Amino acid sequence: MVHVIALIAFMTCMVLSEAQHEPGYCAFYEECGRNPSITGSLIPPIVPCLNYSRARPVTGAHYTKLKEVCPILDRGEYNTYACCSIKQLSSLELSLALSKAVLIRCPSCAENFAHLHCINTCSPNQSKMIKVTKVKNVTHLGKTREAVVGYQAFLSTTFADAAFQSCKNVRIPATGGFAIATMCGRYGAKLCTPQRWYDFQGDSSNGLAPLDIDFRLIKEGDTEGLPEGVIPYNGRALKCNETTPSGGQICSCQDCKESCPSVPPLPLPPGPFRLLGTDGFLVISVILLCLLIFAFLLYFSVFCLVKSKKREDEERGKRKRKGKDQNSNDVTQQVVQPSEVTCADRNSLAAQAFLSLEFRYWGTLMATYPLTVLLISAVVVAVFSAGLKSIELTTDPVELWSAPNSRARQEKDFHDTHFDPFFRTNQLILTAPGRKGHIYDSLLFGPQNFSGLVSKDLIIELLELQKRIQNIEFWSEDLNRTASLKDVCFAPLNPSKPLLTDCAVNSLPQYFQNSLDNINAKVNMTELGVTKEVDWRDHLIYCLNSPLSFKDITDLGMSCMADYGAPVFSFLAVGGYENDDYTNAQAFILTFSLNNYARSNPKFKVAMQWEKEFLKIVQDYQKSPATNFTFAFMAERSLEDEINRTTAEDIPIFMISYAVIFVYIAVALGEYSSWKRILVDSKFLVGLGGILVVACSVLASMGFYSWIGIPSSLVILQVVPFLVLAVGADNIFIFVLEYQRDVRRPGEKREEHIGRVLGNVAPSMLLCSLSESVCFFLGALSTMPAVKSFALYAALAVLMDFILQMTAFVALLSLDARRQDNNRCELLCCVTVSTQHPNKPNEGFLLPFMRKYYAPVLLHPYTRIIVILVFIFMLCGSLFLMFHVTVGLDQELAMPKGSYMLDYFQYLYKYFEVGVPVYFVTKRGFDFTSVEGMNAVCSSVGCDQFSLTQKIQYATTYPDRSYLAIPANSWVDDFIDWLNPGSRCCRLYAFGPNAGKFCPASESPLLCARKCMATPQNGVLRPSVEQFNRFLPDFLGNRPDLQCPKGGLGAYDTAVVRDASGEIIASRFMAYHTPLTNSKEFTAALLKARELAHNITMGMRKVPGTSPDFEVFPYTVTNVFYEQYLTIVPEGLFNISLCLLPTFVVCCLLLGLDLCSGLLNLITIIMIIVDTVGVMTLWGIDYNAVALINLVTAVGISVEFVSHMTRSFALSTKPTRVERAMEATANMGSAVFAGVAMTNLPGILVLAFAKAQLIQIFFFRLNLVITLLGLAHGLIFLPVLLSYFGPGVNKAVLLQLQEAKAKASQELEVRSNMRQVYENLSYEDNEIKQDPDLNSANSSRPSKMIENQQQERIDCF
Repeated sequence: MVHVIALIAFMTCMVLSEAQHEPGYCAFYEECGRNPSITGSLIPPIVPCLNYSRARPVTGAHYTKLKEVCPILDRGEYNTYACCSIKQLSSLELSLALSKAVLIRCPSCAENFAHLHCINTCSPNQSKMIKVTKVKNVTHLGKTREAVVGYQAFLSTTFADAAFQSCKNVRIPATGGFAIATMCGRYGAKLCTPQRWYDFQGDSSNGLAPLDIDFRLIKEGDTEGLPEGVIPYNGRALKCNETTPSGGQICSCQDCKESCPSVPPLPLPPGPFRLLGTDGFLVISVILLCLLIFAFLLYFSVFCLVKSKKREDEERGKRKRKGKDQNSNDVTQQVVQPSEVTCADRNSLAAQAFLSLEFRYWGTLMATYPLTVLLISAVVVAVFSAGLKSIELTTDPVELWSAPNSRARQEKDFHDTHFDPFFRTNQLILTAPGRKGHIYDSLLFGPQNFSGLVSKDLIIELLELQKRIQNIEFWSEDLNRTASLKDVCFAPLNPSKPLLTDCAVNSLPQYFQNSLDNINAKVNMTELGVTKEVDWRDHLIYCLNSPLSFKDITDLGMSCMADYGAPVFSFLAVGGYENDDYTNAQAFILTFSLNNYARSNPKFKVAMQWEKEFLKIVQDYQKSPATNFTFAFMAERSLEDEINRTTAEDIPIFMISYAVIFVYIAVALGEYSSWKRILVDSKFLVGLGGILVVACSVLASMGFYSWIGIPSSLVILQVVPFLVLAVGADNIFIFVLEYQRDVRRPGEKREEHIGRVLGNVAPSMLLCSLSESVCFFLGALSTMPAVKSFALYAALAVLMDFILQMTAFVALLSLDARRQDNNRCELLCCVTVSTQHPNKPNEGFLLPFMRKYYAPVLLHPYTRIIVILVFIFMLCGSLFLMFHVTVGLDQELAMPKGSYMLDYFQYLYKYFEVGVPVYFVTKRGFDFTSVEGMNAVCSSVGCDQFSLTQKIQYATTYPDRSYLAIPANSWVDDFIDWLNPGSRCCRLYAFGPNAGKFCPASESPLLCARKCMATPQNGVLRPSVEQFNRFLPDFLGNRPDLQCPKGGLGAYDTAVVRDASGEIIASRFMAYHTPLTNSKEFTAALLKARELAHNITMGMRKVPGTSPDFEVFPYTVTNVFYEQYLTIVPEGLFNISLCLLPTFVVCCLLLGLDLCSGLLNLITIIMIIVDTVGVMTLWGIDYNAVALINLVTAVGISVEFVSHMTRSFALSTKPTRVERAMEATANMGSAVFAGVAMTNLPGILVLAFAKAQLIQIFFFRLNLVITLLGLAHGLIFLPVLLSYFGPGVNKAVLLQLQEAKAKASQELEVRSNMRQVYENLSYEDNEIKQDPDLNSANSSRPSKMIENQQQERIDCF
């Protein structure tokens, strides 16, 4: 009997076994209760009962539910069979709703996803496709039944691959990432495959799957390992560019590449300018070089021929006569007829005579009343300087370098007015070089590389540092209480009253919710029959690849979300990795985000104070010997702090520079005719007075502009005194040296002597000072605030310097001359010396040297040719280099050497994997509530193929050209997905006091049975205007969670701005740039973003109802700094041209409309500027606003090198250009060398020791280049140029000399005749005749007297 029973049982099992995979049979049916193997699931893990039976017919409510959840199985109400109950359909609907919330953007993807799970759960042929592998007894409501907790699902690779392809590119607008990344576990989007995708779906540890599903993907025709009777499911999966049977539209281009239209690739950036297959600028420079050399040689040949012919004419008997120049040197001059004198010559003579006479009277008056003049000057300066009490120093880089009406500034103001300003970033980048890494053999993820940095002890140390910073507390005077991080932090999910845990802190410990217990957590886990311990490493691997997950796939069951409720993306937690190998990262990134308050807001000071405490803690931690990290750090205030710090530290360098200049001036102005008179003839007090005049002019300028409310800056404090000192010292040298070289005439008072000398040199001083002042006033037309304010301050300072030199300095020189005449010592006024001052001109050392050696060698015929050729070559070479100068200013250069910010920039460029965020901002005038408006913005199903977000997506496919790395998030897309009735996001309370109001996803479905919107007929969901305006506030205030990840709070609540009527007046869409490392890349990124925004604007204006002035613009926090480089080249040319114009005009006017002198002056200054820019290229000096300020300054300094020489040459009466050039080089060149070059050079060389790189590069290097090139052009090139092309001798002056000599000869002849009469009548006739030398001397005296009187009238030239 026993055998019979056993046989029957065996036969029954055999029959069941053979019948397990038959069509029309179920493998399980109905719900048995919770899966006892799963704890901590995100949704109830309800598992089905093992129940091999026929599929049930589906009718009534059961059929309605099936048709709603799994329409793929619908065969009509009385012809439909299924293997699932209504309860199972409800659970399946809940599970699918979570996935649909992410995948619904692409209807075919969502359909394929539901298709698979409907087949597994409800297919009437369920037993043909699955094999139950694991069952457990489950007790529910007191009843124990056998439940299925694991099975194998067999799919054909054709279906599996097609379904995967339809979903692989679906985006998550809030992050710009791929939805598949959150559904593929550790592999992320890049490494996800169909098998890995299905494995994750079937893994019960993911928090969503109620049981384990082992998906087996079988190739068609492959039966190996396939259980008998099983047929892999091979249904038809929809392609992403297909419509769904339920009416869903094709997926958008952003989610489906097959739906993308044919878009031409972005044009390649323009290549370098080329001619004849080589650098075009090189070709042009070579051609120009050849043309200039040819033109010069042609001129030289003609010049030689003309000179040869003139020499032959002279040898034939041209009349010559002797004359005297202002230095009493013999010259040969032609006889000038009155008819030969031109109007220009008369104008020149009249202008010079007028200026000389007026300045002579003025100088005499100032020298006569020196104490009164000094008192009045002091009072005027004091009145002007009183404005310094209200001086305002601009230190904000935005205010310095971005014009208020510039596009970037207006865009920034619009953004910051409508949205919160970009938050303040405080960041550490930490590394641990030298630590050995290891390979971790993970149970779930296999062998994984872990760098030496990614270790438990360093993560714990990082957490301790993070908590130490988070716990910063300090007393705030502005809040009148103890303040902490929560008072100023950026808290996206609880901005009104944040707790410390609401503050946005992005770091790797956030994957563990900043919990030490979570880091230390470990548990044994069994996977595929292998039991192994899982710990922090498994959780970290998962979270770095799936940062949006609320629960990992390990038995640890921990969330990946930060404690403040938002995800921490991998590129914000670690850096220095390759190919998404995050655990092999070389750097941790720790970021604290603060609200960016306006400077007028009291909390701005609180944020600044918190950052100060932050820097203190970090710096102390860096110095600690227990620190295991090597790291760099920065606070939002660091840039401004470091710039101000280095400026303060370099002030002593500037003071030393000015002291060196002062010592040089005091020593160089002395006469030193005798050791006994060294204290008498020194000019220490005169030099000090000259520097005080410069200081007073700068103070007066700054005080005046402070009175009228024009702010100053540190650039002005550093550059303007240096510039005015260079200009002022030159004028002082010219004036004092002329006074020393000139001998007081018989009967002439000291005051008259000073007035006559001033009359000689003041026109030249006026020429330079007026040129420079007008130059700088015109430079104030610049749109850059820093350049504009500098030009205004410099213009007035130069003008005030000239005025004080004409008043106070003349008075000082008069007092000093009185002391010197009385033989009193300079510092000991009561002490006198007996040695008298020699009554002869004091030429010093430089003047004789330049007259005897330098000028003759320079103006030798062969030397002149070489000089012209060399400077032509320099000009053409510099012109070529000028077109290759680098435009921009890398922010590292603003930092001093040794600054911690330099380390930070180095770490930033080395370890960061993504660039700065870029917002595409829309202005008022676009109707987002219309269907056409939504379609023109969104990128999901039914959207325009060239919508706002689609165009940004297209640009990211060419990151090397568009500089965009991650597509823009889209509140419109997420709002539409949030409204979708297939998700749990937008529901309404069905009853109770809140009936009809929005019900969050966290509420029970029983309370919130109503959906906000019905399922659309065509599958394209678009709210009506009323629904849009009603539900948008609910969306923006909905906190995202597992049940509804599409909630807009945190991601979009500040991205949409509406007015009182509900109209959207501003919104923004955030994308990310590629990593940008220098000015060129930042500028190019700005340009490309603007091009893209303009294209978007033009497209959106075509939407009906859009305002014609509607605009989309890109906003990045760095735009205000780098916009200037888009226009700095034309603006620089404009500013420098404006500065050059007055140098030409003033020179022409003050020289009596001498166009030739003005033109040569202008050409030389242009050559100095061009050569300066060329040397900038060679020496690695970038062209930027600071360089532009120096180039504008270079024009002013060049005027000093050039204009004095040009005027001296123009007014010389030597007969030939070479002789006049020699005279100008010797007389004025020596003063220019001593007064300009040698005044600047010692002070500039001292700046080489400054700590600030900005000062070393743009003040030491660039000013050294300007001074040396100015010196070379002024004392080498210009004399040679004048010797070839200079203006002719002023014939009006020659005629005046000629008439004066004729008059003197007539007087001499009359005197001689009268003397002869007296000799005949006198009895002493013989005695008189015996002394012919005396007669000769007496006869020459009237001639000399008249000649000296005439010379006095013209020696001002």
